[in-house]
Amino acid sequence: MPPRLSALDASFLYLEQPTTPMHVGAVSIFRRPRAGFDYDRLVELVDQRIALVPRYRQKVRYVPGNLARPVWIDDPDFDIAYHVRRSALPKPGSDGQLTELVARLMSRPLDHTRPLWEMYLVEGLARGRTAVVTKTHQAMVDGISAIDIGQVILDVSPEPRTVPDQLWMPRPEPSSAELVLDALTEAVARPGEVIDNARVAAGDAMATVGKVAGAFGQLFTMARTATRPAPGTPLNVDISTQRRFAIARTELESYRKIRAAHGCSVNDVVLGVVSGALRNWLLSRGEPVGPSSRLRAMVPLSVRGEADVPSSATAGTLGNRVSSFIVDLPVGEPSPVVRLHHVTHAMREHTSRGQSVGADTLVRIGGFAPPTLHALGARAASGISKRIFNVVVTNVPGPQFPLYAAGARMLEMFPVVPLAKGQALAIGLTSYDGGVFYGFNGDRDAMSDVDVLAGMVDEALDELLATVG
Repeated sequence: MPPRLSALDASFLYLEQPTTPMHVGAVSIFRRPRAGFDYDRLVELVDQRIALVPRYRQKVRYVPGNLARPVWIDDPDFDIAYHVRRSALPKPGSDGQLTELVARLMSRPLDHTRPLWEMYLVEGLARGRTAVVTKTHQAMVDGISAIDIGQVILDVSPEPRTVPDQLWMPRPEPSSAELVLDALTEAVARPGEVIDNARVAAGDAMATVGKVAGAFGQLFTMARTATRPAPGTPLNVDISTQRRFAIARTELESYRKIRAAHGCSVNDVVLGVVSGALRNWLLSRGEPVGPSSRLRAMVPLSVRGEADVPSSATAGTLGNRVSSFIVDLPVGEPSPVVRLHHVTHAMREHTSRGQSVGADTLVRIGGFAPPTLHALGARAASGISKRIFNVVVTNVPGPQFPLYAAGARMLEMFPVVPLAKGQALAIGLTSYDGGVFYGFNGDRDAMSDVDVLAGMVDEALDELLATVG
């Protein structure tokens, strides 16, 4: 029989709502080579590489009566032109036009009757650039070894690597009777799963929470800050079906200078910058900000050992270990140095007490997979994030050398972290080839000024740079 979705992955299908489409995204910007980088070339590239990610030619098939969790089956009508699409920006092809397009694309749920992914080639970007936008449903993140279509199209040199041709023949689709018979066979062996699956399929979020109660228990006991309710902020509100997206670009060398001057980690500097940007944003809104004001962040971090960035030997992978922390960001502190020291102390306290959550725990919480680490914080059960933390901040170190797709050099890569219920903002950032690139995904109504927040990243970073030397 075809492979069955895990209980948690199936829940992301059942519990998806118009206000919380459960896909993770990425925006990669390329310099168009002289030979060109057009739609036909992208389709050809994806067609050559899709055999490396078999799940991308499979769709979800539900079991009649929800007697068991859905299964993955080969899509006999797979149409690569449906999944790889093209769009174009009107002149002048500005970043603002691109982020508005990304926001609209990310607001639309994926079609559950087809393989759960989409890719867009966006032409017309100013200065001879082209963007590739990807969307992948979180139900496809089914293990640490999973990889993303946006990852396999990249190469370490302008000359694309050779991938052997493979003839793909879709396997016969099981009949409804076969699916029911297989479900009944499983029910005899594990009768409790039938009840659990029926509850989740009916929209009972607590059934999903119960499935991962053990993992959440470990998370909560390991992170003492999570024992207190998250502060009330404008970031935790009922959200709409539409999104806004904004980006910020910074240089990795700036973070390294601050790290060296203050004896902390690059991750600490990132959180210090985020704290400063959120503080200035709250003040710009006229929100009450006192000396004790805090915002609580869930911070999943990739763990690579002592190095800050991967070597060329690890190109294309994001690691297979992860730690996650609940951290109070001191947005009420006016001094950038004191803010940084607060964050550094909090992170060191977690680490010294062994409070990092291991990869196996995070798999049970969020279905962690390396290419979709940015989705980790958003994969907690619906309704919990509003009580535990205010914002997700994901930080994924990428390779510090250029990558290419069909000979086009990738210049920048911005993550799009999905929103959870009651969460108006998610922040993702990726370091790549000397840069640190932020993606701010916000609710369209609650975060009408998300571009203002993105613009305050440079200001917060400059405040810390001014303390160096």
